[in-house]
Amino acid sequence: MSYGIYVGKNLTADGIAYLAGYGDEPSSHSLEIVPRRHHGPGKTMTVGVTPSAEMPGLLSEIPQATETARHLCVNYSYYLGAPAPLTNGGLNEYGVAVRDVWSPSRLELRNMTPTTQIGPNYSNLARIVLERAQTAREGVLLIGDLIAQYGYSTYGGNSHIIADPDGAWVVIEFAGGQGLWVAERLSPDSIRASRPGYINEIDLDDSSQNDYLYAPNLVSFAVSQGWYDPDGSVPFNVNDIFGDGKHRWAGVEWIEGEMTRRATQPEKVTIEDMMWSIRTEKLTGDSAGYGQIVPLFHPKHSELRHIWHTQIGAVAAPFVPVYMGCEKIPEEFLSHRYLTVSESSRFCEIHHLTEGDATSVSTVPRGIESTRSATAVFKRLMYLVLQHSEKFLPEITEVWNALEQRLLNENSDVLQVAETLLDANKSELARQQLTYYSITELLNALNLADTLAHSIEARTRILYGISHDKEHKTPEQIW
Repeated sequence: MSYGIYVGKNLTADGIAYLAGYGDEPSSHSLEIVPRRHHGPGKTMTVGVTPSAEMPGLLSEIPQATETARHLCVNYSYYLGAPAPLTNGGLNEYGVAVRDVWSPSRLELRNMTPTTQIGPNYSNLARIVLERAQTAREGVLLIGDLIAQYGYSTYGGNSHIIADPDGAWVVIEFAGGQGLWVAERLSPDSIRASRPGYINEIDLDDSSQNDYLYAPNLVSFAVSQGWYDPDGSVPFNVNDIFGDGKHRWAGVEWIEGEMTRRATQPEKVTIEDMMWSIRTEKLTGDSAGYGQIVPLFHPKHSELRHIWHTQIGAVAAPFVPVYMGCEKIPEEFLSHRYLTVSESSRFCEIHHLTEGDATSVSTVPRGIESTRSATAVFKRLMYLVLQHSEKFLPEITEVWNALEQRLLNENSDVLQVAETLLDANKSELARQQLTYYSITELLNALNLADTLAHSIEARTRILYGISHDKEHKTPEQIW
């Protein structure tokens, strides 16, 4: 399902836009740095879904770009049968950020989706935008072109928020196999949350295409189905015509209202507010696989772009900066067997490979698996905290807020040092410095989570005992 929120630069304390959110999948998540890559002529990439997906289809091949951009992303192993590795988006070296968010199409569209559907799925689209787009608008047009040329493999309807330092767009891709999509530009004064993604009324007379983009057959298909009367007396409301007709769900309405209220204060929206919007227990719990906040700005060097990352839902994990110039991620934050689909039936030993059957051997290198799984460590802390959230959640939130404040204070110095090195053509030293800082702070956060978990477990055993109740206690959420 996932959650995304965009706040335009006119509404923030530092005058830059932010795109934030989390993935909502019950599978393993790993933080990845994908280098810029050169692909030979004629190279292709596999896209789509398989016959075993919840909404079945067929895998197909589409051309790969000759060069793909360096980017940061989170990969995971399962959602509704789409082939792994999957991603909800991230940030590329050009400053284009992507969030993928569910957006249900109307029942008739879901029902008319062919079981032999082909073309990129939601994750393929997010990854291709990260690999190829140099602006947010270019990312929108890229999605439209891909759907027009190769089709679209849906699980029932989807959306993306695509943003760069100068603007952002919401894109809805509809089920039905008809090549239907629509995009709305978000202004520097916009606050937009998606869960699900939505677009309401659009201006069909926007001939300059400044604010709206859509598939050539969007209006004619609606007319052909009797869903829209072209006499112009009724506005073209995308959500009413092609979506679920619910417009802004309760959680979206609440968080948009809360962030709008903060934007009217003298200090406007701060990055701490963005962290709160992803952490608040009203919106975030066990289903959130990770957290991500992207400051959208124009640095002197692309290496200075960064993501604030949490390995699980931010309700129980801190945001730590990870820079585009980093050269590696700690092994603890890479893919482990914990919560990875199909790993429970595999072995790490190669001698279990029988008659060439690779499905009996783990996809995770044994060296990686020998390290702690950051996801497992933070999940343990979350489950301890949420057993008695009234006592432990304020405590853990105070600790993470304090840690993040230190990291925020240090971030400007880290960026300044790296910029000075890059200006002096000492790029290798700059990358080493950024890598060392991110690795150190990711591991510091992991160690602190381990310590906090031991402490809360000890107090839980003394004060309450460990619960065996299968009806899990959790703070009440709006979603």
